[in-house]
Amino acid sequence: MKTDIEIAQEAVMLPIKEVAGKVGITEDDLELYGKYKAKLSDEYYDKIKDNEDGKLVLVTAINPTPAGEGKTTITVGLGQALGKLNKKSIIALREPSLGPCFGIKGGAAGGGYSQVVPMEDLNLHFTGDFHAITSANNLLAALLDNHIQQENELRIDTRQIVWKRCLDMNDRSLRNIVVGLGSKMDGFVREDHFVITVASEIMAILCLASDMEDLKERLGKIIVAYNLDGEPVTAKELKAVGAMAALLKDAIKPNIIQTLEHTPALVHGGPFANIAHGCNSVRATKTALKMADIVVTEAGFGADLGAEKFMDIKCRLSGLKPDAVVLVATIRALKYNGGVPKAELNSENLEALKKGIVNLEKHIENLQLYGVPVVVTLNSFITDTDAEVEFVKNFCEERNCEFAQARVWEKGGEGGIELAEKVLSTLENKESKFKTLYPDEMSLEDKVNEVATKIYGAKGVTYSPAAKKAMDKITSMGFGKLPVCMAKTQYSLSDDQTKLGRPTDFEINVREVYVSAGAGFVVVVTGAIMTMPGLPKQPAAYGIDVDETGNITGLF
Repeated sequence: MKTDIEIAQEAVMLPIKEVAGKVGITEDDLELYGKYKAKLSDEYYDKIKDNEDGKLVLVTAINPTPAGEGKTTITVGLGQALGKLNKKSIIALREPSLGPCFGIKGGAAGGGYSQVVPMEDLNLHFTGDFHAITSANNLLAALLDNHIQQENELRIDTRQIVWKRCLDMNDRSLRNIVVGLGSKMDGFVREDHFVITVASEIMAILCLASDMEDLKERLGKIIVAYNLDGEPVTAKELKAVGAMAALLKDAIKPNIIQTLEHTPALVHGGPFANIAHGCNSVRATKTALKMADIVVTEAGFGADLGAEKFMDIKCRLSGLKPDAVVLVATIRALKYNGGVPKAELNSENLEALKKGIVNLEKHIENLQLYGVPVVVTLNSFITDTDAEVEFVKNFCEERNCEFAQARVWEKGGEGGIELAEKVLSTLENKESKFKTLYPDEMSLEDKVNEVATKIYGAKGVTYSPAAKKAMDKITSMGFGKLPVCMAKTQYSLSDDQTKLGRPTDFEINVREVYVSAGAGFVVVVTGAIMTMPGLPKQPAAYGIDVDETGNITGLF
């Protein structure tokens, strides 16, 4: 069987001008980055902004396991299948981070015959958006330290600096550092920190901003530090907004590429769902809705993270409303949740499946809390048995969910026809009564409790003294009405990654709370989650290479 990168490199891509032309985009509306990728101009959205919106379908999944689920593969395959059914469909995805590409998770272009291409470009530098975000983030950090060096007119308390530098790479050595060492001219000595670029508030701001004016307003609200009186100091006060916006001028424009079957794909923005809000940009999603009858988008990791944040943050702040949700699972992952080691997942095991399917059950219940119709799809593997598939099908239908198998990794769009038909039937026959989990007026502590108890299944929430003090201060500063962005392990419904299935009788432990005032949410850090990941013992980088003709190998 060919690898994903071999399939992608053998694909015959159309010039992006032709792909864009299928949905009415002229060459004048494109800002080309070579033959196969482009950005959409600001003028293009102005042309289509009065079009009627298409239907919005969110793809999410059960908690990820080493067995693999294939959420992006399903997203791409569903978009291709809808095209085969003569529906005008567009896919809206996030951009991959370099960190996982060279770490353990790999890229994020889909897989098999359901990929977006050019795969290597997308997984590496693409159109430079992440570099622009990194530069804007670190410009703000440099201006902050320079202000302190140059007489510190804002009376910044160097013990209360909260802005962190960023890098789009897994580098644990940068989590906690000391800057300013050397001579008097090298700055003040202080503790500093790095986060991965996808956890930067500027990434979240870019993905939630509606236009340049909104972007600049949000950038100005970023809290970088507190002064000696304990009052917040913002990026606007540091006079950083204009220069940061200049660096982000092109990055705010959505990117367009294609699938292996030439379905248009808008790929823009890339916050992680375990440490940020995990959705592609509002701007790309809203543009896609004006371009197509059906837009298929995804949210990162399991539904407890990505889908919850899609509903409670992205939709709340943008006015978007999903019309249906596709929940992805695999027989293998469900058996893994039932206690079967990865090496033994290829054998039929109905007992383990019955034990592990509680993870799927909880995600179904969670999604139904939002009033959106749910379609469960099994990303099929050749080792799945008829008895196992039938058990999952009956389980889902008993819970008022449509069910379909998907073979899009093997067959591309053709393998997603059954799923596409179920999605179309759901859109036609079931009305979405979307609602958020909690109201704006609820206290921050109660919002955290709602997510922890209703979505994760916790019996309660505990706070470190520092987290409780921070939450009280954030409320007193006037940010109590913001939604909460939970930073939590993706591998479990709890904050302990070893607790698989559907854990019970556990508490969520909050160790840190801070406000992302520009993005418009309060970040709640739980368990041992890190905002700067580290590399594994055998990084994926060991297997990546480029030959003498320029072909990249080892990306997956």
